[in-house]
Amino acid sequence: MESLHNGKMALLYIMKELLEKTDEEHALNARELADVLAAYGIKADRRTIYSDIEVLRDFGMDIIKKEDRYGGYFIGSREFELPELKILVDVVQSSGFITEKKSRMLINKLEKLTSVHEATKLNREVFLKDRLKGENESIFYSVDSIYDAMDTDKKISFEYGEWTVNKKFLPKGEGALYSVSPWALIWADENYYLIAFDDKDKKIKHYRVEKMLRIKTLDDTREGKEAFGDFDPAGFAKKTFGMYGGEEADITLKCHDSMAGIIIDRFGTEVMMIPADKGWFSVKVKVAVSPQFYGWISAMGDRIELASPQRIRKAYKEYINSILKKYR
Repeated sequence: MESLHNGKMALLYIMKELLEKTDEEHALNARELADVLAAYGIKADRRTIYSDIEVLRDFGMDIIKKEDRYGGYFIGSREFELPELKILVDVVQSSGFITEKKSRMLINKLEKLTSVHEATKLNREVFLKDRLKGENESIFYSVDSIYDAMDTDKKISFEYGEWTVNKKFLPKGEGALYSVSPWALIWADENYYLIAFDDKDKKIKHYRVEKMLRIKTLDDTREGKEAFGDFDPAGFAKKTFGMYGGEEADITLKCHDSMAGIIIDRFGTEVMMIPADKGWFSVKVKVAVSPQFYGWISAMGDRIELASPQRIRKAYKEYINSILKKYR
């Protein structure tokens, strides 16, 4: 029985060693694998190692034998290739809602998906220094709670936090409870947002998940199904600048030809760009009119003009003049 047990353990230890220590540039031969097993108190000769390698191959592991003077075996293809892991590491690092502590934990886990040698190429710790990261460590559990509520068709309650001038993150309204029906989670502007139906105001609203505190699933069934019947998360993110809400309106923009890429990046390739004056085109888009939208227009200088409707064009002029007063 002990021999059978050791045989099973030998397979696991060989698999572990190959996954952790080998890649295309680093292989382990039969003698080295036998030494590994000996360290665990398991005796094995080369024939046993060869047999175990074949069992692991039959199991589906891509174990490749190096055909050179040193020989040896290494893991060929893995679940994640190194370039894919690099992208995932970069995403973790650049995500503002993930705290620095959680970023390090996630990157350490990603490193375990490749060999210890290639893992060093994922070590981007230096880029985490001084990066603006979130403070709310519980956001992962918040996202999970929201999904659970949506899966069970329930409302949620929560407090909503904000930063004070004393750099303290405190609940708004002295801990006032928000009660909403959650319908979607979207990723925009490097943050998670909950899209929900506000039962009191009878309208769709959105909240930054990292600012949601003490989320609880309620016994009440969600409301607002009709409002979300044709809801398009991607379209919502396109028309909502900086994820600030506002009156939805069809806006016509007159744009210089050099702005074609900016318009496509913002509104997608399906947007209609109609030639206007020489070197210019017009485009009609739906946006949530807000100071953030005005700020986006202003950032384009004289290369994008808010052409219509007139009432929003007028509101934009008043917005600009209110700012200019501060500099007169």
